[in-house]
Amino acid sequence: MSNNDERLFAMLIYLVSFFTAIIGPLIIWMIKREESAFIDYHGKEYFNFFISFTIYAIVSGILVVVLIGLLLLPIVGIVAFILTLIALFKAFNGEEYRIPLVIRFIK
Repeated sequence: MSNNDERLFAMLIYLVSFFTAIIGPLIIWMIKREESAFIDYHGKEYFNFFISFTIYAIVSGILVVVLIGLLLLPIVGIVAFILTLIALFKAFNGEEYRIPLVIRFIK
């Protein structure tokens, strides 16, 4: 697989996540992870990101009861959107970007 193809598929993991949060990125990652360490890295990074921000959103949703969640919930959504865009562009540029605020569940 050429370097351009690797970058394209790594970028597609993040791009497809805007439309299908789990299925699209999972399909790309599962099919291409054996062929490229770069795609495998970004697949793991995306799913660590997804799990972490799902936890943050659930906690923010619970905190709506004490009103601080009303502020946190939109912030979590905006930060997730921005970090996904940054990771998308970094993957397309061929960089192994470590997304901040992510708990590393998948190593």
